[in-house]
Amino acid sequence: MSSPSASFTGRVAGWTARHAWITIAAWVLVLGGAYLLSGNLSVSSAGGVETTDARRASALIEEATGEDQRAEEYVLVESNPGPINEELLASVVSSIVTEMRAIPVVGSVTSYLDGAETLRTPDGRMTIIQVTTTLSIDDDLDPADPILDVIEQANLNSGLRVTTIGNMSVTRLFGEMADETFKKGEMIGIIAALIIMLAVFGAVVAAIIPILVAIVAIFTAVGIIAAISMAKELNEFTVIVTTMVGLAVGIDYTLFIVQRFREERENGLERYDAIIMAGSTASRTVLFSGCAVAIALAGMLIMPDILFKSFGIGTMVVVVTAVAAALTLLPAVLGLLGDRVNWLTIPIIGRRRSAESGGGFWGAITGVVTAHPAISVMITAAILIGLTLPVTTLNLGSGGISMLPHDTDERHAFDIVISKFSDGIITADVVVLAPDIGTAAIQEAIGKLSASIESDDFFGTTESLTGPNGDLMDIRFSISGDISSAESIAAIQRLREDYVPAAFANVDAEVLVGGATAEVIDSVAIVKQYVPIIMAAVLAASFILLLIAFRSIVVPLKAVVMNLLSVGAAYGMVVLVFQKGVGSTLFGFQEVPVIESWIPLFLFAILFGLSMDYHVFLLSRIKERYDQTGDNSGSVVYGLHSTASIITGAALIMVAVFGGFALGPLSMFQQMGFGLAVAVILDATIVRMVLVPASMELLGDKNWYFPNWLEWLPKISIEGARRAEPAMSASDDGN
Repeated sequence: MSSPSASFTGRVAGWTARHAWITIAAWVLVLGGAYLLSGNLSVSSAGGVETTDARRASALIEEATGEDQRAEEYVLVESNPGPINEELLASVVSSIVTEMRAIPVVGSVTSYLDGAETLRTPDGRMTIIQVTTTLSIDDDLDPADPILDVIEQANLNSGLRVTTIGNMSVTRLFGEMADETFKKGEMIGIIAALIIMLAVFGAVVAAIIPILVAIVAIFTAVGIIAAISMAKELNEFTVIVTTMVGLAVGIDYTLFIVQRFREERENGLERYDAIIMAGSTASRTVLFSGCAVAIALAGMLIMPDILFKSFGIGTMVVVVTAVAAALTLLPAVLGLLGDRVNWLTIPIIGRRRSAESGGGFWGAITGVVTAHPAISVMITAAILIGLTLPVTTLNLGSGGISMLPHDTDERHAFDIVISKFSDGIITADVVVLAPDIGTAAIQEAIGKLSASIESDDFFGTTESLTGPNGDLMDIRFSISGDISSAESIAAIQRLREDYVPAAFANVDAEVLVGGATAEVIDSVAIVKQYVPIIMAAVLAASFILLLIAFRSIVVPLKAVVMNLLSVGAAYGMVVLVFQKGVGSTLFGFQEVPVIESWIPLFLFAILFGLSMDYHVFLLSRIKERYDQTGDNSGSVVYGLHSTASIITGAALIMVAVFGGFALGPLSMFQQMGFGLAVAVILDATIVRMVLVPASMELLGDKNWYFPNWLEWLPKISIEGARRAEPAMSASDDGN
């Protein structure tokens, strides 16, 4: 049995280590259950807030008409260079139209051959075939795959270039790119993590263990998420985000505990005593850190948006499973392996420096930082503030089709359609609500509004639909741009702020503007409304947690400020690279006019949570030493020396994981992965290894100031006791 002085996490580690096969069998059962549940995973492209004007407009139209907007494709047929071959063009268009009309889910097909001359450019070189299906844009669009197959065959065999843009083609392309991002990110992250851990541990077995534990945590989390998805709608990208965060925290937590176990073995503890000590210290820190991360991630649940709630649920679940695996499965594995964890030691790399010895790169940095703390604080703070400045030009939105890579057929078709044809493929709606739409005053107002829309060159032709009860009219029209372009945003704002108020002044009717662009505008407004609230809640909760843990007012206050600096710098870098295009070509990223509206809050939640990892890992070792010696300067040096390699290794692993996802083709994931990777680099180097120790050296014993009037707060120790009493099985040989 374990030592009486062991903490709860130490007792858990001791029990699972001594009952390793029972523990592993339990995890095998958990994985089996997760595998069965994962087959029921149900996700959708859902996102947005149902109570916005745009969503209300869409819901009212559906309620009045009894159907959603139909899924459509716009098939672009382009003549070859030189004189136009009218016979070939007509033959290709006629063949496509005939094949489309034979597909069961196709409702209507219209081309210039039907007399719709607006579907052909004035020079006759390009034409559009408009295909409308019987499917809703919110339905499963897989039954419409034959439509895309016809287009692909025509492009290959007709002798003309045939491309398409629409609901089916964009959905398929986004799905393919998401799968590519997932596979590439996962592969790069795992391979890079293995290489980095070989460098950190210097032993193959020790390097493999964190990856295996992280994978177990991710599989378990996906099973739980699948169970949740049966009761609650989740976004389609939830599993991608969950995997990314799971790899990062799962490997980090395991890395920290394995390193502590090896350290305690080197200090002379027997195998199970070393496991108990690692459980009482490192595992305790991991548990606390997991709580801190979960608090930050829980902030996303406050947002009234399915996208944020999905990401919040997925990431919180995987943090919980990562902590559970690190606290139970890992000690069982260590109990079985013992010193065999050091098998296949790599020459030279396998030599480890103790925390007491100092030296090395970080030893040199520590010496400079602690010798010149004031200068170090000013320089690092200036760097972080400077990197934050581009945030002042942050432009939030949703890239839509313009976010697609330029070399895709879908992006080509979209650019041609909006530039060469009078009507675009993006539509907007004005929904007029009144007890009786037919009154003279309302009809006059509708006439004025329609005239304003038709006189605006950015809007296409209008069509009107009156609800069966006579209390609703939908005025639908196309807009000549992408959903989040500056021109589209300005046009919808003109509609909302100028045309509608002018037409409906003193008229008793409610007017809502809907459509994809209106949804973008409303979503950005919601994000701006909720971000300060969520940030304040997360910062307050984190402050209280650190206040109780370290029994200091100064430590949590500095943690909040420093984490905000690193998050702000990450925001600035995302704006600089993606919105301004600085270095985008170097990284292989796509320059875009807007940053996805969900990115800032998502980055804040993830980065604030993960940065707390490093802060807790570092400060827990400093506090442990300070409680033993009362020497602030010596404790700072010790804490840095004992955690530098682990924090550096953990940061590099996170950078590799996040960077792998940033290398995918979708701009939204490029922004997410790059922002996370940059923030981790800044946080683990400039913040954690320079700004934190410099500020602690500068403040001295004031770091641990804790007023007497707060003594009523509960006392907890993250690191626990420095040494556990030997376990009863002293005969263990440590192998």
